[in-house]
Amino acid sequence: MASGFFALLDDIASLMDDVGAMTKIAGKKTAGILGDDLAVNAEKASGFVSSREIPVLWAITKGSILNKLIILPIAFLLSAFVPIAVTVILVLGGLYLSYEGAEKIYEFFVPHNHPKEEKAKTYLTKNEILFLEQEKIKSAIITDFILSVEIVIIALGTVVQESIWTQVMVVTIIALVATAGVYGIVALIVRMDDFGLKLIELNGKKNSLSDSVGRFLVGALPVVIKSLSVIGTIALVLVSGGIFVHNLDFLHHWLEALPAIVGEFLAGLVIGFICLLVVIVFKKVLPMIWPNRNNHHQ
Repeated sequence: MASGFFALLDDIASLMDDVGAMTKIAGKKTAGILGDDLAVNAEKASGFVSSREIPVLWAITKGSILNKLIILPIAFLLSAFVPIAVTVILVLGGLYLSYEGAEKIYEFFVPHNHPKEEKAKTYLTKNEILFLEQEKIKSAIITDFILSVEIVIIALGTVVQESIWTQVMVVTIIALVATAGVYGIVALIVRMDDFGLKLIELNGKKNSLSDSVGRFLVGALPVVIKSLSVIGTIALVLVSGGIFVHNLDFLHHWLEALPAIVGEFLAGLVIGFICLLVVIVFKKVLPMIWPNRNNHHQ
């Protein structure tokens, strides 16, 4: 009886060792997409009245947790019964990531006109403010759902050959750490300028230590968000390229002579711009073949 108990403990310890090792690997694979997740959510959670930033962020966080509760069981069922679907979804997710990265690069280097936005009202009622807040929260949760699918599938792709219990534990840990880590850092980022203002007002003396640190934090906020956007874009291209290189054999053979990071970046960049070109052409051709489509929606 005792020997059986200790054998069980040994099996559990072995399983946890495997889970720990695989979690590290999955964490490295998903680290790239977390940069984009962080940049997107920092932008989505900013722009509110100071007193509403944390409540809004908490609402988005709860939506993110609900997204994971929906995505995880579906992902595990696919892995158990239709494992090829994980690879297919992974590659499709890679196409989306590469397209998004290429689109950001295109918009940065190629100037193009955006439709003129209506001038914002100088005064909004409380109901209007709450409505706009809810709309922004919904948009952030939808974006989180897309990014969560990518994170879960990428993590699952690293352990798809392992036992189902290892998959469940590793991917669940990654999903929870991603949610807590990303939104915890976003909370610090969106409050950075408020903390800086409090330091500036701490003693009212210019050029004091608190004044200098406070001014640095206030000035650093837009730089941090912009930097995260750039890092996130590079991460999108690299992560998508890694997906293509590791799941498409012909691409792996073509690029195996190059350093891994260079090959993955090239793969993500080229395929991303091909996807972008297809989308641009489609948008130009669609009005020609369906000129009255807007009337159908009215």
